Amino acid sequence: MTPAPGLKALSTLLMLAAVWLAVPAWAAEAIDVRIGAAHFPPYTVRPEQGADTGLLPQLVEALNRLQQDYRFVLVPTSIQRRFGDFQQGRTDMAIFENPAWGWQQIPHHAVDMGLEDAEVFVAKQVDNRDQHYFDDLAGKRLALFNGYHYAFAGFNSDPNYLRKTYSATLTYSHDSNLLMVQAGRADIALVTRSYLSDFLVRNPASGNQLMASTRIDQVYHHFALLRPGAPISDQQLTALLRQLRDNGELARIFQPYRIAVDAPRD
Repeated sequence: MTPAPGLKALSTLLMLAAVWLAVPAWAAEAIDVRIGAAHFPPYTVRPEQGADTGLLPQLVEALNRLQQDYRFVLVPTSIQRRFGDFQQGRTDMAIFENPAWGWQQIPHHAVDMGLEDAEVFVAKQVDNRDQHYFDDLAGKRLALFNGYHYAFAGFNSDPNYLRKTYSATLTYSHDSNLLMVQAGRADIALVTRSYLSDFLVRNPASGNQLMASTRIDQVYHHFALLRPGAPISDQQLTALLRQLRDNGELARIFQPYRIAVDAPRD
């Protein structure tokens, strides 16, 4: 039986209304931006174990509160695996990076985050030891984090090279490296200023036992690296970070760890 013309018109209007109502919900659905989360304390702490501590989860939360177009999500990776995950599209962004840390041959767009940290040398505090102790690394036993790129070694992270050239002990724990120095089982450890600050808060008794260098191995001027074809552009990410800088969120997250929050370089 053919529907009455009026009933048919009403049915069509209802269908159109349903489509019209559905469009805003569909259009408002956030687009996922996958951020590679590699263990890099205090920025990212054991993400492969499901930990949500560190500065990166706080930054992601602030980005997601700021807007609704994108949903920033963490994808656990590792220091060594992050390059392949990025190239193969498992992640859209590598963060708290430096383009010189092995990214030279990997296509990417770099976004200056306007955040600066520094890698410092740390030795045991002993009588008559001063800052000149850090002038020459020859003959000193170094405690290093496996996979990290250090300026004093020409950014060569090869474990065999570091062991042979610098008598290096390589670990996956900055705490272990600092405690090795404190116990006299290594002469110098390298950690970021932010990590040392956090370590001394957690281990106040170490403040009188460890000495940090005024010599800086490298300044960490942090970048976010976006893969070509990422769902967010470098201009869009730059704008979001600018808003977080202007509203004080970046300072709230990073300054307690002695990480400088500045305007990006031109």
